[in-house]
Order: sequence, then structure tokens, then C-alpha cells
Amino acid sequence: MRKISYIKVPENIEKRSFEIITEEMGDSVLKYEENQLPVIKRVIHTTGDFEYADLMEFKNNAIESGKEALRKGFDIYCDTQMIANGLSKKTLEKFGIKAYSLVSDDEVAKIAKERKVTRSIVGIEKAAKDKNTKIFLIGNAPTALFRLKELIDSGEIEKPALIVGVPVGFVGAAESKTIFENSDIPYITVRGRKGGSTIAVGILHGILYQIFTRDGF
Repeated sequence: MRKISYIKVPENIEKRSFEIITEEMGDSVLKYEENQLPVIKRVIHTTGDFEYADLMEFKNNAIESGKEALRKGFDIYCDTQMIANGLSKKTLEKFGIKAYSLVSDDEVAKIAKERKVTRSIVGIEKAAKDKNTKIFLIGNAPTALFRLKELIDSGEIEKPALIVGVPVGFVGAAESKTIFENSDIPYITVRGRKGGSTIAVGILHGILYQIFTRDGF
């Protein structure tokens, strides 16, 4: 029987994966700042989709603002439980950071039904009032991103340290991603319809791991 040769060590698999990603990105790496590349590469690693190298946007020193908020232990609100579950709990615990979602909260569901709005709207309203929540990861609901912008513009909440706005879909997704284009909010997005919870997780990990490792992965 022919022996199959393959990489078995997890760290070596990941290392080789990122080497391949760097090779295949080619000159597109030149478009981005050094601290942005680990984020883009991690998103590509998550999806296997190199189109993200041309779709991602970073506004207002988003990476460094996110790092500072993480180091200070500010909490992260996620618009899906999938995002909260996908984040590295072991790493977040080193900073005493809580990542949470409220879309399944009974009170949120009750209020949303009464007001005839999405649970994402009510969840983001509740989370935004928490003074220790400074990072928002939106991977599913455009309504959460729209409502967050309204809360900021009205002065009802303080300026977030970082918003990752990558909702996926066909109704309002692409449009919602453009609403922070002319603001001073630290913001990361993916142009167009692509995105999702896994993308939001990949982006946050691409920032978080830069604090611990030289290369960000």
C-alpha cells in the first residue's frame, strides 16, 4: 500500500496555508498597510475566496483602534450568536473581554415583536447603551448596522472603538456597508453582498492575533 504524505501538525498546516495565501495574493498585497494584511489573509483562509483581497476596506485607523480597545478589555457585541461562539474565548479571556449577542434574548424578542422591528435592531440598541461595549461585529443584519449609525448620529451613544460591518445578503446588505464612508468611525467592511458571521470572526481574529504574534496568525 502506497504511503500517503500529508502535513499532520496543526501549526504547520496553518503556517503553510498562509504561505500559499501570500503567494497567490501576488501584487495585491501592495495595496494594503502592513497591519491590514493579517486581517485580509485570515478572511481568505476562512473562505478560500481571494476576491476578498479586492473587496475589503479599512477606515480611520480601524486596526489600531481595535487593538487598543481589546487591550483595554472592552466588550464585543455580535449580531449573531455564531459570531460570539466563533471567537477565541481563550484569547479573549486574557483581556477579560466578553463577546455576546442579544438576538435570542427573551426580552429583546418581546420588544421587537411589540415594535414590529427586527430583533437585531433592539439588540444593538440595548448593547450600545453598555459603556463597556466598544466593538461591534455585524455579520448578518443590515438593520443592526443602520440602527447603530442612527444611534451614533443622534448622540445617543459614544463613538465606538471599532465597527466591523460585513452583513451578507440581498436586501440592504450592500447599502448598509456604505453608511460609514464619510464618518470618522474606525470601520472595516467588505464591499457588496459578500460577508457573514464567519467573515466577522475572521476579521476580529486577524486583529486580535496581531497582539500576540509577530505575523498575526
